[in-house]
Amino acid sequence: MATQNPKNKKQFKVVMKKDWKSPGSSSMWKNFLSVVLIFLIISTIYSALTEGSQEALQIPISELARDVNQELVLKVVVEGDEVKAEYKSGEIKDTKKEEGIALTETLVRYGVTPEKLLGLNIEIVKESGFMFWLLNLLPIILPILFIVFFIWYLSRQVKGAGMQAFTFGQSKARLIPPNDKKQKVTFKDVAGVKEAKQELTEIVDFLRNPKKFLDIGAQIPKGVLLMGAPGTGKTLLARAVAGEANVAFFSISGSEFVEMFVGVGASRVRDLFQLAKRAAPAIIFVDEIDAVGRVRGVGAGGGNDEREQTLNQILVEMDGFEPNEKVIVMAATNRPDVLDPALLRPGRFDRRVVIDLPDRAEREEILHIHSRQKPFGEDVKLNVIAERTPGFSGADLYSLMNEGAILAAREDRTKISQFDLIRSIEKVILGPERKSHILSLKEKEITAYHEAGHALVSSVLDYADPVHKISIISRGRAAGYTLNLPIEDRKLQSKKEFLDDIAMALGGYVAERTVFGDLTTGPSNDLQVSTGLARDMVTKYGMSEKIGPIALEEPTGRVLFGKGLEDREYSEKVGAEIDGEVSKIMKEALERAEKVIGEYRKALDAIAKRLIEVETIERDEFELILIAHGITPKKKKDIEHQV
Repeated sequence: MATQNPKNKKQFKVVMKKDWKSPGSSSMWKNFLSVVLIFLIISTIYSALTEGSQEALQIPISELARDVNQELVLKVVVEGDEVKAEYKSGEIKDTKKEEGIALTETLVRYGVTPEKLLGLNIEIVKESGFMFWLLNLLPIILPILFIVFFIWYLSRQVKGAGMQAFTFGQSKARLIPPNDKKQKVTFKDVAGVKEAKQELTEIVDFLRNPKKFLDIGAQIPKGVLLMGAPGTGKTLLARAVAGEANVAFFSISGSEFVEMFVGVGASRVRDLFQLAKRAAPAIIFVDEIDAVGRVRGVGAGGGNDEREQTLNQILVEMDGFEPNEKVIVMAATNRPDVLDPALLRPGRFDRRVVIDLPDRAEREEILHIHSRQKPFGEDVKLNVIAERTPGFSGADLYSLMNEGAILAAREDRTKISQFDLIRSIEKVILGPERKSHILSLKEKEITAYHEAGHALVSSVLDYADPVHKISIISRGRAAGYTLNLPIEDRKLQSKKEFLDDIAMALGGYVAERTVFGDLTTGPSNDLQVSTGLARDMVTKYGMSEKIGPIALEEPTGRVLFGKGLEDREYSEKVGAEIDGEVSKIMKEALERAEKVIGEYRKALDAIAKRLIEVETIERDEFELILIAHGITPKKKKDIEHQV
C-alpha cells in the first residue's frame, strides 16, 4: 500500500544482462564454421562430377562385338581409348579398346563381319585431356587448395585483430553530419526550456557567424554544461544546438573514455578533439561527464589513475583551444555537485545551463510534440493531461504518450482516447495493474480503510494536496494507492506543507490501528517516506526550532567540494537531538491524523465501503462523499480543468 505523490517519484535504470561470450571467441567460431561450410560445398560439387561419369554400365570389348553382330547397337562414340555404345533399347554401355589400334580393327578381330560394321554408326570425338586430368588430379589438388584457403582466411583475421590493437586508443564518438536530415533536431523539436534556449542561442550565433563576436573582442564560452534531472532533455537540447547551427555533432558518453589500461582514455580524448578540429565548426557532446569528471584526490566514485588521466587530458584540450577555433564542448550531468572544480572554472565549462522539470504550459507543449504522428479521438484534451502530470519530465511524458498508444492498439482501436492517456499516467507513476494479484476479503477491507485514511486526512488538512483518485487495485509493489496532485505547479514547499504531507502519509497507519486494532506491513513505505521527509526538515531545510537554521547533511551525503567522505559531520549529542526532533515531528503528525480519523469516522467508513464495492473512486465521486459528511473539498483554480 502506498501513497503516491509525483514529486517523490523515483527514477529506475534497467541493466541488461550481457552475453558471457567474448567477442573474440564468437568471431573465431564464426570463421571456423565458414571454412567448414565452404569445404562441404566443394566436396559436394566434386562428388557430383565424379558420380556423373560412372552412370554408364562397364562391359568388356568382346561383349560389345557380340552385340554388334546381333545388330543390338545403334551408335558407337569413340573418344581416345574410351568407347560409349548406345543400344537400340536406350541403354548406354562403356568399354575400352586397346591403345593405338582402331575400333574397327579391334571389332574385326573379335569376329564382327564387314557387313555388320557398314551398318554400324561410328562417331569419332576429338580427344581432350582436360576432364581426364581434372578428374584425376582433383582429389590431390582439392585438399591443398583447402589448406591454403584456410591459412589465408585465418591470417586475415589475425591481421584485423592486430589493426584493432593499433586503434584501441582511437575515439569511439558517434558522428551526426550536418547534412543528415533524418537525425537532425532543431529547437522546434524541443518544447519548453525557454531560458535554456536563450542561453544556447548565443552558441548557435557564434557557430554560424563567429566574426561578429571576434571583431568586438568577445570570446564565446568554450564549454557549456547542461545540468538537470534525468529525462529533462539535455541530450536532445545539445543535438538541437548542432541542428540549428548546421554543424557536425560528435557525441560520446563519459564512461566510454575509461578503460582498464592507464592512458587509453587520454588517447581517446586527444583523438576526439583532433577529429572535431578537422570537422570544425563542430560540437563535442559528452554525456554523463561525471563518470570521468568527479573530484580528484578523494577516492570518490572509485577514482583511479585512468579516470584522473582522462580528466586531465580533457582539461588540457579545453584550455588549449584557440579563440577562433570553432569547436565547442557541451556536457550533460545530473550530478554537478560532484564535478571537479577545475572543470567549472572560467575558460572551461564556464557557461552552465540549468534545465528544470517542465511546468504545466511546457508539459502541454511537450505532449503536442510527442503526439504529432498519433491519431487522437475527439475527447482528447492534452491540457488536462498536462495538469495531471506535475513532476513529469520530458522522458516521462514521452513514455505516457507511448503507453497510451499501446493501450489503444491492445484493445484493437484505431484512435487514442482520453481514457487511455489517463490510465497511462498511473502506469508511468506506479507500473502496470496486477490483475492476477487477487486480495482476500480481509486484505481488501484493510487496504480500503488504509487508502481511505490517506484520502480523508489529505482532504481535511489545509496544506495537503487534493485527492484525484483512490484505488485498491494493485499496481507495481503497491496493494493500493491514493493519487494526490497539487492544484498548481510550485517550486518551493513550506514547512506547513511538509507537516501536512507527513500527517497524510500516516493516515493509513492510523486508519488500520483505529478500525482493526492491529497493524500490517502495509504502512512500511509510508513510514519510510514520512520519516525521511522529517529528517530532511531537520538536517537540510532548517525547519526545526531546537536545532535551528543549520544544514547538517549535504545533499549528496558523501562529497561537497572535495571535502572528505564522512556522512556525519556533527557530534553524537547533535545526532541525538536530531533523532529527538524527528521523533517529535512524527508524533505530532500522528496526533493530527488520529484527530481527523476520530472526528470524521463516518466519512472514513463511507469511503472504505465504496472502495470495496467499486475498487476505484475518481475525484468527482470522492468529493460528493466528502460533502455528504460535512467536509468542504479544496477549491480549484480557474485554470484547472476536469475530465
